[in-house]
Amino acid sequence: MSTIDRDKVINLLNRILEFELAGVVRYTHYSLMVFGYSRIPIVSWMKEQAEEALAHAREAGELITHLGGHPSLGIGPLLETHKHDIGDILRESLEHERKSLEIYRELLAEVAGKSVLLEEYARRMIAAEEMHQGEVDKMLRKPGDLKPFAAA
Repeated sequence: MSTIDRDKVINLLNRILEFELAGVVRYTHYSLMVFGYSRIPIVSWMKEQAEEALAHAREAGELITHLGGHPSLGIGPLLETHKHDIGDILRESLEHERKSLEIYRELLAEVAGKSVLLEEYARRMIAAEEMHQGEVDKMLRKPGDLKPFAAA
């Protein structure tokens, strides 16, 4: 790991930490705002997403301290549109996931070929985020629609 730019990597990991913590807040808030017939399974899914985001934040924080850095106390951007239709919530979620994926890809580009630990971490997180995006994409489709969701 001596060839990595520690300051840049720690900065990226802190951005990841902040973004994941924003995900915890976002999904917790969303879980409180779901109403209707499908409430119970959707709320359960959102609570799982909040727990997953917290686990991701913890892992980023551990890597920050592993590198000798100081984990941020900040939190990433939080958007409150006051739109609480499940479709609106899922579209906001999809956008949040796309932005977090960008940061993980930045990290991968920075550490590729320089640190197996950080490269494997970045790849694993990118895979998880891509899978999560796919889940949200499927939730946004109309029943029977096989084509990926296209935002209007």
